[in-house]
Amino acid sequence: MSSTESPSVPAASSALPRVAPVRVGEGERLRSVGLPGVTLSIRSRRPAREGLPPALYVHGLGGSSQNWSSLMAELDRVVDSEAVDLPGFGDSPPPDDGNYSVTGHARAVIRYLDAAGRGPVHLFGNSLGGAVTTRVAAVRPDLVRTLTLVSPALPELRIQRTAAPTALLGVPGVAALFTRFTKEWTAEQRVRGVLGLCYGDPGRVSPEAFQHAVEELERRLQLPYFWDAMARSARGIVNAYTLGGQHGLWRQAERVLAPTLLIYGGRDQLVGFRMARRAARAFPDSRLLSLPDAGHVAMMEYPDVVATAFRELLGDTGGAGDTGGAATDSGTGS
Repeated sequence: MSSTESPSVPAASSALPRVAPVRVGEGERLRSVGLPGVTLSIRSRRPAREGLPPALYVHGLGGSSQNWSSLMAELDRVVDSEAVDLPGFGDSPPPDDGNYSVTGHARAVIRYLDAAGRGPVHLFGNSLGGAVTTRVAAVRPDLVRTLTLVSPALPELRIQRTAAPTALLGVPGVAALFTRFTKEWTAEQRVRGVLGLCYGDPGRVSPEAFQHAVEELERRLQLPYFWDAMARSARGIVNAYTLGGQHGLWRQAERVLAPTLLIYGGRDQLVGFRMARRAARAFPDSRLLSLPDAGHVAMMEYPDVVATAFRELLGDTGGAGDTGGAATDSGTGS
Protein backbone atom coordinates (compact mmCIF):
# COMPACT_ATOMS: atom_id res chain seq x y z
CA MET A 1 0.00 0.00 0.00
CA SER A 2 1.40 3.39 -0.96
CA SER A 3 0.25 6.49 0.87
CA THR A 4 0.86 10.16 0.12
CA GLU A 5 -0.36 13.32 1.77
CA SER A 6 -2.88 14.98 -0.53
CA PRO A 7 -4.60 18.19 0.53
CA SER A 8 -5.88 18.52 -3.02
CA VAL A 9 -5.90 15.94 -5.84
CA PRO A 10 -4.50 12.37 -5.58
CA ALA A 11 -1.36 11.62 -7.55
CA ALA A 12 -3.19 8.84 -9.37
CA SER A 13 -5.48 11.40 -10.99
CA SER A 14 -2.70 13.39 -12.64
CA ALA A 15 -4.16 12.66 -16.08
CA LEU A 16 -7.48 14.21 -15.09
CA PRO A 17 -8.37 17.91 -15.49
CA ARG A 18 -7.06 20.21 -12.79
CA VAL A 19 -9.87 21.12 -10.42
CA ALA A 20 -10.19 23.06 -7.21
CA PRO A 21 -8.81 21.29 -4.13
CA VAL A 22 -11.10 19.31 -1.88
CA ARG A 23 -11.96 21.07 1.36
CA VAL A 24 -10.16 19.79 4.44
CA GLY A 25 -11.77 20.86 7.70
CA GLU A 26 -10.00 22.00 10.84
CA GLY A 27 -8.37 19.06 12.57
CA GLU A 28 -8.60 16.86 9.46
CA ARG A 29 -6.11 15.61 6.92
CA LEU A 30 -6.53 13.97 3.54
CA ARG A 31 -4.21 11.42 2.03
CA SER A 32 -4.19 9.25 -1.08
CA VAL A 33 -3.68 5.50 -0.78
CA GLY A 34 -2.71 3.39 -3.77
CA LEU A 35 -4.06 -0.17 -3.78
CA PRO A 36 -4.26 -2.87 -6.48
CA GLY A 37 -6.78 -1.63 -9.02
CA VAL A 38 -7.91 1.41 -7.06
CA THR A 39 -6.69 4.61 -5.44
CA LEU A 40 -8.61 5.81 -2.40
CA SER A 41 -8.69 9.17 -0.69
CA ILE A 42 -8.81 8.83 3.10
CA ARG A 43 -9.95 11.62 5.43
CA SER A 44 -8.88 11.36 9.06
CA ARG A 45 -8.81 13.23 12.34
CA ARG A 46 -6.14 13.16 15.00
CA PRO A 47 -7.68 11.30 17.94
CA ALA A 48 -7.82 12.90 21.37
CA ARG A 49 -5.29 10.38 22.64
CA GLU A 50 -3.28 7.41 21.45
CA GLY A 51 -4.63 3.88 21.59
CA LEU A 52 -8.26 4.54 20.71
CA PRO A 53 -9.94 1.80 18.63
CA PRO A 54 -10.09 2.45 14.88
CA ALA A 55 -13.23 3.43 12.99
CA LEU A 56 -13.97 3.68 9.26
CA TYR A 57 -16.88 5.61 7.71
CA VAL A 58 -18.39 4.91 4.26
CA HIS A 59 -20.60 7.52 2.55
CA GLY A 60 -23.65 7.18 0.33
CA LEU A 61 -24.42 7.74 -3.36
CA GLY A 62 -23.18 11.15 -4.47
CA GLY A 63 -21.57 11.77 -1.09
CA SER A 64 -18.01 11.79 0.13
CA SER A 65 -15.92 11.45 3.26
CA GLN A 66 -16.94 15.03 4.11
CA ASN A 67 -20.40 13.71 5.03
CA TRP A 68 -18.86 12.28 8.19
CA SER A 69 -16.84 15.30 9.36
CA SER A 70 -19.32 16.41 12.04
CA LEU A 71 -19.71 12.92 13.51
CA MET A 72 -15.96 12.31 13.41
CA ALA A 73 -15.45 15.48 15.46
CA GLU A 74 -18.07 14.31 17.97
CA LEU A 75 -16.29 10.99 18.38
CA ASP A 76 -12.63 12.05 18.49
CA ARG A 77 -12.44 11.08 22.20
CA VAL A 78 -13.97 7.67 21.45
CA VAL A 79 -12.41 6.28 18.25
CA ASP A 80 -9.54 6.91 15.86
CA SER A 81 -11.55 8.01 12.82
CA GLU A 82 -10.97 7.59 9.11
CA ALA A 83 -13.49 8.14 6.32
CA VAL A 84 -13.07 6.80 2.80
CA ASP A 85 -14.02 8.36 -0.51
CA LEU A 86 -15.40 5.44 -2.52
CA PRO A 87 -13.92 5.00 -6.02
CA GLY A 88 -15.16 7.76 -8.33
CA PHE A 89 -16.44 9.93 -5.46
CA GLY A 90 -14.97 12.73 -3.39
CA ASP A 91 -11.26 12.86 -4.12
CA SER A 92 -10.91 9.21 -5.26
CA PRO A 93 -10.48 8.57 -8.99
CA PRO A 94 -12.50 5.86 -10.75
CA PRO A 95 -11.56 2.20 -10.22
CA ASP A 96 -9.34 0.69 -12.87
CA ASP A 97 -11.96 -1.92 -13.81
CA GLY A 98 -14.93 0.47 -13.85
CA ASN A 99 -16.76 -1.72 -11.33
CA TYR A 100 -19.19 0.44 -9.31
CA SER A 101 -21.30 -2.42 -7.98
CA VAL A 102 -21.98 -2.79 -4.27
CA THR A 103 -19.57 -5.73 -4.33
CA GLY A 104 -16.97 -3.62 -6.14
CA HIS A 105 -17.19 -0.86 -3.54
CA ALA A 106 -17.09 -3.45 -0.73
CA ARG A 107 -13.98 -4.97 -2.30
CA ALA A 108 -12.29 -1.55 -2.25
CA VAL A 109 -13.10 -1.10 1.46
CA ILE A 110 -11.80 -4.60 2.26
CA ARG A 111 -8.60 -3.98 0.29
CA TYR A 112 -7.97 -0.82 2.25
CA LEU A 113 -8.61 -2.43 5.64
CA ASP A 114 -6.41 -5.40 4.79
CA ALA A 115 -3.60 -3.17 3.54
CA ALA A 116 -3.84 -0.71 6.44
CA GLY A 117 -3.93 -3.43 9.07
CA ARG A 118 -6.42 -1.39 11.12
CA GLY A 119 -9.07 -4.07 11.45
CA PRO A 120 -11.19 -4.94 13.19
CA VAL A 121 -12.77 -1.48 13.04
CA HIS A 122 -15.98 0.16 14.14
CA LEU A 123 -17.59 0.39 10.71
CA PHE A 124 -20.13 3.06 9.75
CA GLY A 125 -22.20 3.26 6.56
CA ASN A 126 -24.87 5.57 5.18
CA SER A 127 -27.25 4.76 2.30
CA LEU A 128 -25.15 3.08 -0.42
CA GLY A 129 -22.39 2.91 2.19
CA GLY A 130 -24.82 1.01 4.41
CA ALA A 131 -25.24 -1.67 1.75
CA VAL A 132 -21.48 -1.76 1.19
CA THR A 133 -20.63 -2.11 4.88
CA THR A 134 -23.32 -4.75 5.39
CA ARG A 135 -21.61 -6.82 2.70
CA VAL A 136 -18.18 -6.20 4.25
CA ALA A 137 -19.41 -7.25 7.70
CA ALA A 138 -21.04 -10.39 6.29
CA VAL A 139 -18.12 -11.67 4.23
CA ARG A 140 -15.25 -10.44 6.45
CA PRO A 141 -16.43 -10.53 10.08
CA ASP A 142 -12.80 -10.42 11.19
CA LEU A 143 -12.60 -6.80 10.01
CA VAL A 144 -15.60 -5.45 11.94
CA ARG A 145 -16.00 -4.74 15.68
CA THR A 146 -19.36 -3.00 15.46
CA LEU A 147 -21.55 -1.88 12.57
CA THR A 148 -23.47 1.41 12.55
CA LEU A 149 -25.90 1.88 9.66
CA VAL A 150 -27.59 5.22 8.94
CA SER A 151 -30.51 4.77 6.51
CA PRO A 152 -28.86 1.77 4.80
CA ALA A 153 -29.84 1.08 1.20
CA LEU A 154 -31.26 -2.39 1.73
CA PRO A 155 -33.76 -3.87 -0.74
CA GLU A 156 -37.33 -2.58 -0.61
CA LEU A 157 -40.12 -4.23 -2.59
CA ARG A 158 -41.90 -0.91 -2.88
CA ILE A 159 -39.59 2.09 -3.01
CA GLN A 160 -40.79 5.55 -2.09
CA ARG A 161 -41.96 7.77 -4.94
CA THR A 162 -39.33 10.37 -3.99
CA ALA A 163 -36.58 7.74 -4.40
CA ALA A 164 -37.62 6.77 -7.93
CA PRO A 165 -35.48 9.39 -9.75
CA THR A 166 -32.37 8.09 -7.98
CA ALA A 167 -33.18 4.53 -9.04
CA LEU A 168 -33.85 5.67 -12.61
CA LEU A 169 -30.39 7.23 -12.71
CA GLY A 170 -29.05 3.68 -13.01
CA VAL A 171 -30.94 3.05 -16.27
CA PRO A 172 -28.52 3.30 -19.22
CA GLY A 173 -28.83 6.65 -20.97
CA VAL A 174 -30.82 8.38 -18.23
CA ALA A 175 -27.78 10.11 -16.72
CA ALA A 176 -26.89 11.64 -20.10
CA LEU A 177 -30.50 12.69 -20.63
CA PHE A 178 -30.66 14.23 -17.15
CA THR A 179 -27.40 16.08 -17.76
CA ARG A 180 -28.78 17.66 -20.92
CA PHE A 181 -32.09 18.49 -19.26
CA THR A 182 -30.43 20.21 -16.29
CA LYS A 183 -27.49 21.86 -18.02
CA GLU A 184 -28.84 25.32 -17.20
CA TRP A 185 -29.20 24.57 -13.49
CA THR A 186 -26.76 26.37 -11.24
CA ALA A 187 -24.78 24.57 -8.56
CA GLU A 188 -26.85 26.42 -5.96
CA GLN A 189 -30.09 25.07 -7.45
CA ARG A 190 -28.71 21.54 -7.54
CA VAL A 191 -27.52 21.69 -3.93
CA ARG A 192 -30.88 23.03 -2.72
CA GLY A 193 -32.57 20.11 -4.46
CA VAL A 194 -30.22 17.58 -2.87
CA LEU A 195 -30.63 19.10 0.59
CA GLY A 196 -34.41 19.10 0.19
CA LEU A 197 -34.26 15.40 -0.66
CA CYS A 198 -31.73 14.31 1.97
CA TYR A 199 -32.50 16.46 5.04
CA GLY A 200 -35.56 16.25 7.24
CA ASP A 201 -35.20 20.00 7.71
CA PRO A 202 -32.90 21.72 5.18
CA GLY A 203 -33.05 24.80 7.42
CA ARG A 204 -30.57 23.07 9.73
CA VAL A 205 -27.85 23.61 7.11
CA SER A 206 -25.84 26.71 7.94
CA PRO A 207 -25.03 29.27 5.21
CA GLU A 208 -21.36 28.31 5.52
CA ALA A 209 -22.10 24.59 5.08
CA PHE A 210 -24.36 25.38 2.11
CA GLN A 211 -21.57 27.34 0.44
CA HIS A 212 -19.10 24.53 1.04
CA ALA A 213 -21.54 22.10 -0.60
CA VAL A 214 -21.90 24.38 -3.62
CA GLU A 215 -18.12 24.66 -4.00
CA GLU A 216 -17.72 20.88 -3.76
CA LEU A 217 -20.41 20.27 -6.38
CA GLU A 218 -18.85 22.83 -8.72
CA ARG A 219 -15.55 20.96 -8.34
CA ARG A 220 -17.12 17.57 -9.04
CA LEU A 221 -19.05 18.75 -12.10
CA GLN A 222 -15.69 19.46 -13.74
CA LEU A 223 -14.66 15.82 -13.43
CA PRO A 224 -15.33 13.87 -16.65
CA TYR A 225 -16.35 10.74 -14.74
CA PHE A 226 -18.78 12.39 -12.29
CA TRP A 227 -22.05 11.34 -13.94
CA ASP A 228 -20.68 7.94 -14.94
CA ALA A 229 -19.75 7.16 -11.32
CA MET A 230 -23.18 8.30 -10.16
CA ALA A 231 -25.08 6.29 -12.80
CA ARG A 232 -23.05 3.11 -12.44
CA SER A 233 -23.24 3.21 -8.64
CA ALA A 234 -27.02 3.78 -8.79
CA ARG A 235 -27.23 0.79 -11.15
CA GLY A 236 -25.15 -1.16 -8.66
CA ILE A 237 -27.71 -0.51 -5.91
CA VAL A 238 -30.60 -1.56 -8.18
CA ASN A 239 -28.74 -4.73 -9.19
CA ALA A 240 -27.98 -5.54 -5.54
CA TYR A 241 -31.69 -5.24 -4.78
CA THR A 242 -32.44 -8.01 -7.30
CA LEU A 243 -29.87 -10.51 -6.04
CA GLY A 244 -31.21 -13.54 -4.24
CA GLY A 245 -29.67 -16.41 -2.35
CA GLN A 246 -26.49 -16.00 -0.32
CA HIS A 247 -25.59 -12.80 -2.18
CA GLY A 248 -28.84 -11.04 -1.30
CA LEU A 249 -28.33 -8.14 1.09
CA TRP A 250 -31.04 -9.25 3.52
CA ARG A 251 -29.50 -12.73 3.64
CA GLN A 252 -26.12 -11.15 4.27
CA ALA A 253 -27.59 -8.96 7.02
CA GLU A 254 -28.60 -12.17 8.78
CA ARG A 255 -24.96 -13.28 8.68
CA VAL A 256 -23.54 -10.16 10.36
CA LEU A 257 -21.97 -11.14 13.68
CA ALA A 258 -21.00 -7.66 14.86
CA PRO A 259 -23.24 -5.70 17.25
CA THR A 260 -25.22 -3.40 14.96
CA LEU A 261 -26.71 0.05 15.52
CA LEU A 262 -29.49 0.92 13.06
CA ILE A 263 -30.51 4.57 12.63
CA TYR A 264 -33.56 5.57 10.58
CA GLY A 265 -35.10 8.99 9.98
CA GLY A 266 -38.84 9.55 10.07
CA ARG A 267 -38.59 12.10 7.23
CA ASP A 268 -36.30 10.04 5.02
CA GLN A 269 -37.41 10.41 1.38
CA LEU A 270 -34.95 7.84 0.00
CA VAL A 271 -35.08 4.88 2.41
CA GLY A 272 -38.48 3.95 3.77
CA PHE A 273 -38.85 4.45 7.51
CA ARG A 274 -41.03 1.35 7.48
CA MET A 275 -37.89 -0.70 6.76
CA ALA A 276 -36.48 0.01 10.22
CA ARG A 277 -38.31 -2.83 11.96
CA ARG A 278 -37.44 -5.32 9.23
CA ALA A 279 -33.76 -4.38 9.56
CA ALA A 280 -33.92 -4.75 13.33
CA ARG A 281 -35.25 -8.28 12.85
CA ALA A 282 -32.67 -9.17 10.17
CA PHE A 283 -29.43 -8.22 11.95
CA PRO A 284 -28.93 -10.79 14.74
CA ASP A 285 -27.44 -8.45 17.37
CA SER A 286 -29.05 -5.08 16.65
CA ARG A 287 -30.50 -2.04 18.33
CA LEU A 288 -32.68 0.54 16.61
CA LEU A 289 -32.65 4.32 16.95
CA SER A 290 -35.60 6.10 15.31
CA LEU A 291 -35.25 9.84 14.73
CA PRO A 292 -38.68 11.19 13.77
CA ASP A 293 -37.41 14.55 12.48
CA ALA A 294 -34.34 13.29 10.63
CA GLY A 295 -34.03 12.68 6.91
CA HIS A 296 -31.58 10.48 5.02
CA VAL A 297 -28.34 11.74 6.59
CA ALA A 298 -28.92 11.72 10.34
CA MET A 299 -25.17 11.82 11.02
CA MET A 300 -25.10 15.26 9.36
CA GLU A 301 -28.37 16.57 10.82
CA TYR A 302 -28.01 15.19 14.36
CA PRO A 303 -24.33 14.23 14.83
CA ASP A 304 -24.56 14.65 18.61
CA VAL A 305 -27.52 12.25 18.87
CA VAL A 306 -25.85 9.69 16.61
CA ALA A 307 -22.63 10.00 18.63
CA THR A 308 -24.54 9.41 21.88
CA ALA A 309 -26.16 6.29 20.44
CA PHE A 310 -22.79 4.97 19.30
CA ARG A 311 -21.24 5.60 22.72
CA GLU A 312 -24.13 3.65 24.23
CA LEU A 313 -23.41 0.81 21.79
CA LEU A 314 -19.80 0.79 22.94
CA GLY A 315 -20.86 0.80 26.56
CA ASP A 316 -23.26 -2.09 26.03
CA THR A 317 -20.72 -4.17 24.10
CA GLY A 318 -17.66 -3.38 26.20
CA GLY A 319 -15.98 -1.35 23.46
CA ALA A 320 -12.82 0.56 24.28
CA GLY A 321 -12.49 4.32 24.31
CA ASP A 322 -13.61 7.30 26.36
CA THR A 323 -17.41 7.31 26.17
CA GLY A 324 -17.55 10.84 27.48
CA GLY A 325 -19.53 9.94 30.59
CA ALA A 326 -23.03 8.65 30.90
CA ALA A 327 -25.19 8.95 27.83
CA THR A 328 -28.00 11.45 28.06
CA ASP A 329 -31.59 10.92 26.99
CA SER A 330 -31.81 12.20 23.42
CA GLY A 331 -35.56 12.47 23.55
CA THR A 332 -35.94 10.30 20.45
CA GLY A 333 -37.89 7.09 20.21
CA SER A 334 -36.14 3.82 19.57
